[in-house]
Amino acid sequence: MPKSMSDESLFGQYCDGASELLEVLINRYRQELYAFLAKFVADATLAQDVFQETFLQIHLSKHTFDRNRRFKPWLFAVAANKARDALRARKRHRTVSIDASLSSDQSEGSGRFVDLIASGEPTAAEKFSQAEAAQLVQEVVATMPDHLREVLLLAYFQRMAYKEIAQIVGVPLGTVKSRLHAALGSFARLWARKTSAKINGDLP
Repeated sequence: MPKSMSDESLFGQYCDGASELLEVLINRYRQELYAFLAKFVADATLAQDVFQETFLQIHLSKHTFDRNRRFKPWLFAVAANKARDALRARKRHRTVSIDASLSSDQSEGSGRFVDLIASGEPTAAEKFSQAEAAQLVQEVVATMPDHLREVLLLAYFQRMAYKEIAQIVGVPLGTVKSRLHAALGSFARLWARKTSAKINGDLP
């Protein structure tokens, strides 16, 4: 029964010729991977394009997959690479606003992250509704440097272990930890600035 099979078993059988099983994997990761990409590229339409490109690359690269590895970190590594390519292209063409909609499910993870990070302004989150706080988190995350936003999303929104993040990003474990530390500091500063402006009426 495909639904009870592990990712690795599904993909292994797909590589062996069971072509219908790729759709099972796509559906299994449709929400989780799309949510990551939507927050990463800060645009819902672009995220959908990257999602499709990711699974196309998975198909094209199926014979290179090491079956002794876990499937999910490899999938997210491919997706992260595609997302970085999309961000570089977007910066070249300047056709997409960084304030574009992030996700069809905008509440996912946001509240927990506000509670974790609101250090520069301890009571700031209490001054906003849940929807306002979630929107502010999305705006702050979207303005962070790509390499910091990537590790932040993987660690706190996807709840991945440092070792998995290192595999996905392609850097040593120590670099992941230092980037995450820098990302937390960056978010805290940007969050304090954004919430202060909101409280003082400098933002709509």
